[in-house]
Order: sequence, then C-alpha cells, then structure tokens
Amino acid sequence: MRKDTHDDSVLAQHSRRDFLKTAATSVVATSLPAWFLEECRAQPATESPRSANDRPGIALVGCGGMGRGDLKNASRFGQVVALCDVDERRLGEAAKDWPDAATERDFRKVMELAGVDVVICGTVDHWHTLVSLAAMRAGNDVYCEKPLTLTIDEGKRLVAARRESGRVLQTGSQQRSDRNFRLACELVRNGRIGKLKELDVWLPAGRREGPFQTAEVPSGFDWDLWQGPTPAVEYVPERTHSTFRYWWDYSGGTMTDWGAHHNDIALWGSGHDRSGPIEVFGRTPVEMIPGGFTASSEYEVEYRYADGLVHRCRSTTASAWYGAAVDPNGQQHGLRFTGSDGWIWVTRGKLEASDPELLAEPLAADATRLSVSDDHMGNFCECVRSRKAPICDAEIGHRSASVCHLGVIAMRLGRKLKWDPAREQFVGDADANGWLAREMREPWTYEAV
Repeated sequence: MRKDTHDDSVLAQHSRRDFLKTAATSVVATSLPAWFLEECRAQPATESPRSANDRPGIALVGCGGMGRGDLKNASRFGQVVALCDVDERRLGEAAKDWPDAATERDFRKVMELAGVDVVICGTVDHWHTLVSLAAMRAGNDVYCEKPLTLTIDEGKRLVAARRESGRVLQTGSQQRSDRNFRLACELVRNGRIGKLKELDVWLPAGRREGPFQTAEVPSGFDWDLWQGPTPAVEYVPERTHSTFRYWWDYSGGTMTDWGAHHNDIALWGSGHDRSGPIEVFGRTPVEMIPGGFTASSEYEVEYRYADGLVHRCRSTTASAWYGAAVDPNGQQHGLRFTGSDGWIWVTRGKLEASDPELLAEPLAADATRLSVSDDHMGNFCECVRSRKAPICDAEIGHRSASVCHLGVIAMRLGRKLKWDPAREQFVGDADANGWLAREMREPWTYEAV
C-alpha cells in the first residue's frame, strides 16, 4: 500500500432544583432508545479491504496486552509485518501469534523496514510521542494508545508533526466509537438538558503502595531503553509493565490513564474538545508512601471554562480499587452532564437520565450531529485509505490529554492556575509553565528520532 499522502410555578422551579441536587440517589435506568438504534442500523458498516493491495503493512511497537489486542483488531484490515518490544519475553509472545513478522528491539529500526505503512504504538506512556513522531517522519500512519502524550509540550509537537507530514493519527480513546457516549454528547450539544452548567467526572482511584525494593534486571529486558528519555534509576519491577502508570516519571496516574477516556467525553459533549479550560485547581488529600508509587492515588480537580461551565474530576475512594470503586451514582466510574433542565449520566454500557423522556424523544432533523464511528480501529483503517481525519485525531487526543495534564500540574502545585487554551500557556505563572515540558535524558531528543 502506498504512503500517500438536552410555565412552571415558583414552587415547581424550586422542586426542580431540589430534584437535581438529589438526582444521584434517584437514578432512572434506561437503555438506548429505539429511534437511536434505528439510526445506528442505517449507518454503513466499516468497509473491509477490497483486495490484497488494499491491506497496509502494520507494525506494532509495544507488545504488551493492550498492544497485542490492538494489533489483533487491526489485522482484520491489514498485514502484520513487524513486531517490536524491549522485553524479549513479550516480543516472543507476540511472535507466536504472528510468526512471519519481523522482530526488533529498537523502534527506530522498525521505521526503516520496507512494507510498513501503519504503526501501532502500544508502549508505556512516556514513549508515545517519540514513537509517533518517528513513524510519521518515516511516512507511516499512526494508531497511538491513550493518553497521547506525557506532557502538554509533547502534544503541541505531535499536532504540528501530523499537520506537516499529512499522516493519519488516531488516538486510542475508543469511547468516541461507543454509541452510549456519542448519544449522550449529541443530546447535551443540542440542549436536551437545557444550558449545560456542570460536568462531574469520576475516575478510579490509583494505587497507594510501597516502599518497593530494587532487583536484578530480568534477562532479555533492556531496562535502559525502556527508560529512554526519563531519569535513569535502579530497576524496580513495579515501575514497569502494567504498574508503570502509577509513577510520575512515566505517566499521570489514573488521572491520565482513565481521564484520557472520560475527560475526553466531557470535552466532546461540552464542545471544548479543540480548546480547553481557563482555570484549574487541584488537590491531593492523601500523601503517597515514600519509596512507593508516586502518582497521586486520590485527587480532586476543578476546571472552569470561558462559557461559565464548571467541570469537576475526582477519584473514587482508594479503599475500593477499580472493580469495586463507586461514585455517588453507584457506578464504577463515568461522567454526569448537569444542565438547567436535567442531567445525563453515561459510562461504559450504561446511559441514564433524570427523566426518561430526555432520551426517548428523537433529535430534530436539523440537530447538530457528531462524527460517527462504531469501530475505533476500523475508523482508523478507513481513514488510512480515504486520507480523512479519524474520529479522535491528533489535536483532539492532545487536548484531551492536556486537560488531564493540567489537572496533574494543579494537584502537584496545590493551587489555582489560570490557563490560556489558545496559547497553551499558564497566565503570568512562570513556575507553572515550567511543568509544560520535561527534560529528556541524553541522548534522546525529539529531533533524534
């Protein structure tokens, strides 16, 4: 494949306000309405490759469980030609499924291989930007796992590189391709709950454990290359693989891990997915254990936008991690849009409202409709062929990651910050602006990949 480029009395009004205040304890469960399901059935299915020549060569960088899952999904549309990981064990596991693919330890060598058209980046977060930059510079389209970046500065670089290269970049925030989230956002965008006043996002609490001990680096694991541009430290098993996200060096905790999903939908539904807030305040009520995970396990962040919208993002209780974690709606995690006329709650597999009629009434023919995708990887692969922008392009991925990074910076500084979403800088705060980028360990630079 070529590398081308949503007339009451005063009493009734008070009753409505009281209802909204206690709505979280009186949830009305619903399913997707029939009118919306009918619309979905009428939408064209994801197009399959027309011929062998229409199947791009796919390379996977980062062969953990998420990466291999992405690759299996993408293999419906293309041919797997290369696998890459700094851990020989994970690389070997992937090679069992795709024995004919070339194997590499260094992602830069993957970019030199003939036959690679698409790169899937399934690495730990601190490698997302460098791998994606290298892939686009080599003429490849990119599917990058969320969060798209480690810093706000990295996101600006990726947006610029995608624009300059003309490549397709899809961020792996797959809730954009989920019907519940799309319907919730369309209803909010069309005033179904009146004027949007508040956004409440609940994310799973992180892990508060430690202290941890250093250990011998496992055979076949390139610890130095895994660390890459991050500070060099002695090997600690808990720093790697699935628990990397609980260290500031490599991630932003659940604020960026799950926040890149639910805060992305918050921005989509509110119409701020190509801009951002103007003010942010954060706090962390629990101190982390010295010598253990560093990314805050519990946090409270509040954003304010130029249109007056208040957006709160909070972790669920730390005593209930992931599966058992609950928010005031009794759900694991998700988000609630609250307007002048009601609320809508959405999470994976569930859509609810303060009044079932808010969902039951079809949208008008001239309503604002959002981009449609019911297959996130399929949407990406279609865009590789059509050269159209995917549903979660580089700028959207960057802005969604940025709102999470802003929350992380605010909680680490513990004070209110003013933000200019156009210039992407803090206003009159040199100290806070020093957190927009991170120093890279030699020899790694953005220009050297």
